[in-house]
Amino acid sequence: MIIREIEEFKLTKSKIKAYLSYIFSQNLPNFSEDIDEEKILKSCKDISDELMGYDTFYILDKNGHQISDNLVFSAKGVKNTFKGEDKSTKSYYKKAVKEKRAYLCEPYPGTFDSKLKVTMAVPIYSQDKELLYVVCCDILLEDILKLINPSSVDSAFGKISRLSYFIISVTLFCVAAILFYFGVKSIVVTNFSLNDTSKIFESTILLTLSLAILDLIKAYFEEEILGRHEKNSTNSKTMIKFLSSIIIALAIEALMLVFKFAMTSPDEIIYPICLIVAIAFLVASLGLYIYITKKSYFLKTK
Repeated sequence: MIIREIEEFKLTKSKIKAYLSYIFSQNLPNFSEDIDEEKILKSCKDISDELMGYDTFYILDKNGHQISDNLVFSAKGVKNTFKGEDKSTKSYYKKAVKEKRAYLCEPYPGTFDSKLKVTMAVPIYSQDKELLYVVCCDILLEDILKLINPSSVDSAFGKISRLSYFIISVTLFCVAAILFYFGVKSIVVTNFSLNDTSKIFESTILLTLSLAILDLIKAYFEEEILGRHEKNSTNSKTMIKFLSSIIIALAIEALMLVFKFAMTSPDEIIYPICLIVAIAFLVASLGLYIYITKKSYFLKTK
């Protein structure tokens, strides 16, 4: 579920960075006297304990050259030796040095496998504000997501949640198929020579409800199962699509009732008119919801 992991990382990146920055700032020596590699490695061990072992640590000098082995404290040893490698071209090193603060890079595939990981790079300065080291920590993307949000991605709860949505989606698809069948059947068996339009309206309502449920299923699959979210999306696509389809179905029903009561019981036409007013209120409420959520989104992004 790589797409879902990346989408979830985008949504929680600020939270992840804040969490990691806090842990690193509380443990790593910075802007102090007598900072050396041994002290930094001891601090990395403390950070590893707080991160529950989801980590690979290494230290770069001020020029971006790796001066330590890749240390995995949870494995009690060295995972891979890259000591002496030039990592000055890596984006996390450049950004951390340029911004003079901790930097969390975007997900990228590992060297020895296809698993995505992120790197947290923290510059270490002397008391005189001179750059000494850059401490780096590689963490698997799926692990950091589990650490921040235990119900995310491939956790047990996440799998159960996706399975539940899948079962519900299949059930709803069966309901949509039944509505579609009766909608088409209503049109086929209609005797148009009798000028009876009620059956046409009835089939239209059934087909519209079927379409509404299919839209709901599609949105569930994209958002909850596949984890795809529209970029800069400010509203729940599922709710908006479903409500829009329901409003259309109600509008058709109201129109049918207006024609029916106009021809049979003009005194009772007030009832479909009340339904039309209620539909107008629903449309206005939906429009207000979209406006408020968009305005809230743009205020947050300023």
